[in-house]
Amino acid sequence: MATKISRRGLLRIAGETTAAIGISTMAGELSATSAMAQNGPDSDKAKGQKPVTTVSVGSGVQLFYREDWLGEPWLTPEPMLLIHGVGESGLAWFGWVPRMAREFRVLRPDTPGFGHSTVPRNFDWTLPNLAKAFAGFLDAMEVESAHIIGAKLGGAMAMQFAADYPRRTRTLVLAGAPVSTPVFNNTTAEVLDKKWVTDTQHDRLGSAAPKEEMDYWNKMMSVVSPETQTGINKVTAALNMDSVLPRIMAPTLVITTDRSSLQSVETVIGYQKKIPNSRLLVLTSDAYHVAVAKADECVTNALSFIKQTSAQRA
Repeated sequence: MATKISRRGLLRIAGETTAAIGISTMAGELSATSAMAQNGPDSDKAKGQKPVTTVSVGSGVQLFYREDWLGEPWLTPEPMLLIHGVGESGLAWFGWVPRMAREFRVLRPDTPGFGHSTVPRNFDWTLPNLAKAFAGFLDAMEVESAHIIGAKLGGAMAMQFAADYPRRTRTLVLAGAPVSTPVFNNTTAEVLDKKWVTDTQHDRLGSAAPKEEMDYWNKMMSVVSPETQTGINKVTAALNMDSVLPRIMAPTLVITTDRSSLQSVETVIGYQKKIPNSRLLVLTSDAYHVAVAKADECVTNALSFIKQTSAQRA
């Protein structure tokens, strides 16, 4: 939804202002996307990555993950858990890894049922159970607490995790995260239906995304089992975070775009104010997958937010 409110004004309305330190360049983002497309959805050729593997997180769930640390090998960095959105895998965070992994131990699991992660046939498709799987993942990685970052529906999973496991959440960053069932063109379409994927891809990635990028994401999002599609639709149909938001105690940064078709800026302000210790950042874009479309700006502000929060705690 377009708005005439200035970006500075929106930040002031929302409460505490986060300064946008860096300016992303579309050329850099598209270059990273191009490299990703050449290597394919399952490529792990990025320099500095550890071999990917799978861990059991309980109740028959097996999570496939990638781990990145690009800093000095003798240091012990703070852990960071990245939770991707519907129809994706941990590869969706390609634009975040180069800089984040210089500062943190970055953990990128494939969400239960997506990518290479598997779930049993009787898996309980609810947000609390998905949050429980991520808690089990941190247990398997021997991580007591981490900085939690979620994009799109992964942001809703991250909210649930932060509310259910407050002592395990150091900070929370939400990028384009919905708090209620998404509605597109006045209808609640079946998530991951082929037509839904292609019809919403332009809104997801924004008008600046080239055809190659659109094709890449269409292909990635088409690889999902019928069982997972049914399960995740159950989650989205029941999505209502009203009771969860006030329980989030971690310092929280909410990121959205000024022309997102997923939810208006006013809607985001409304839910952001319900999170006790939160601030809002509005970036200029018509994409709602801000973690991809504005990866560099998101990383710049997330890093600044985490560092400011850490300094205040010290």
